[in-house]
Amino acid sequence: MIEVKALTKRYNDVVAIDGVTFRVEKGEILGFLGPNGAGKTTTMRILSCFMPATSGEATVAGFDCFEEPMEVKKRLGYLPESSPLYKDMRVGEYLDFVAAVKGLRGADKRSKIAEVMLETSITDVEKRLIGRLSKGYRQRVGIAQALLNDPEVLILDEPTAGLDPKQIVEIRQLIKNMSGKRTVILSTHILPEVSIVCDRVLIIHKGRVVAEDTPQNLSQRRQKKNAVRLTVDAPLEEARAALLAIDGVKEVTLDGYAKAGEMPLLVETDHARDVRRDMAAAIIHNGWGLVEMRQVMMSLEEIFVDLVTEEDKTNVQH
Repeated sequence: MIEVKALTKRYNDVVAIDGVTFRVEKGEILGFLGPNGAGKTTTMRILSCFMPATSGEATVAGFDCFEEPMEVKKRLGYLPESSPLYKDMRVGEYLDFVAAVKGLRGADKRSKIAEVMLETSITDVEKRLIGRLSKGYRQRVGIAQALLNDPEVLILDEPTAGLDPKQIVEIRQLIKNMSGKRTVILSTHILPEVSIVCDRVLIIHKGRVVAEDTPQNLSQRRQKKNAVRLTVDAPLEEARAALLAIDGVKEVTLDGYAKAGEMPLLVETDHARDVRRDMAAAIIHNGWGLVEMRQVMMSLEEIFVDLVTEEDKTNVQH
């Protein structure tokens, strides 16, 4: 649905993106991550035909972004970081204006406006001035205008920036509901959002792709040690001795503050062996209570920082 090959954008001596290559499948939601200045917005502007690339290839829904920009725009919805809203217009008037610009007329236009207002839950503010809406509602109106042409592809640049927690949850759910229906590129600095909403993650740094995979696979690949967090109702030293006696357990340490009936432990294990069943059996054998047991996985924040730091060190060495 979206295919990018060796995409490069230069501003005189400054390289904004450098040989970026990736693909987004139909119906997939891709999380597009990177530090400020990494090249995310430049890439999205090229894909939305807002600016040309210096070199490389980019196609959206089978159409070339450089040779057939009008065909791309017919199939694309774009929400930039600063929503393109006219604050002195009412919501319904604004959507009517945008729909006309996108070529909708008559009954089709009215039907589509009603549909996107329902999808983005803004029907109740149709008569209100955009400038008097909350930031969350303004973002919904921005997404609604991007959906008016019923796009196959949707590009969203920081759609939850500046929203309160409730608004963030609502926008996340709105985006998640598009999975399988539309191909979405979602750029955000809220990394837990990506784990919740996105099927796959692309991390870009200093104009280059440094990682691309599902959040789960990235976590497994970057995991430096295999560990299990365990909370048991047991004396510390007795629990440590019993767990260290299990084949594959390397180290057992206190993981936080103990309280009545709960001893939090971090159990480091061999990568090649899953010892969770053996640990559960040892706990039951000793008559202790098992409060919690879960595999430790790197968070997306840890992966992101790890990759960016690693890339910076590599660049300094070269």
